[in-house]
Amino acid sequence: MLADSKVLNVYNWSDYVAKDTVPGFGKTTGIKIKYDVYDSNDTLQAKLLTGRSGYDVVTPSANYMGKQIAAGIYQKLDKSKIPNLANLDPVLMKQIQVADPGNEHGVPWAWGRSARVIT
Repeated sequence: MLADSKVLNVYNWSDYVAKDTVPGFGKTTGIKIKYDVYDSNDTLQAKLLTGRSGYDVVTPSANYMGKQIAAGIYQKLDKSKIPNLANLDPVLMKQIQVADPGNEHGVPWAWGRSARVIT
C-alpha cells in the first residue's frame, strides 16, 4: 500500500477472484482497494514498462516475471513484513527462483499449468 494513501492498488487477471472478495476484504480490513484487471501478460507488461503504473500488487505469470524483474519493474519484498513466507512450500519456492532468484520479488499465488506470482 502506498505510504501516503489508504488505497491498495491491485492489477490482476480478469475473473481470478469472486465478485465479493475485494469488497469483503475492504470491509474486513478497512483498506480501500482499487482493483483493475487485464487479459494477458503482454497487457500487464506494457502497462508496467511505461513506468509509474501506481500498482502495489500485480500477478504476472512466472515466465514473464523473470523478464520484468530483469527490467527493474519490481521492488524487492520486505520479508520482515511477511512472516507467513516461512509457511510456503519450499519445493515451490525453489521452482520460482528460476524467474526470481532468492525469491526477492514475489510469492506464489496460484500454481498449476500456468503459474501466477504476486509481486
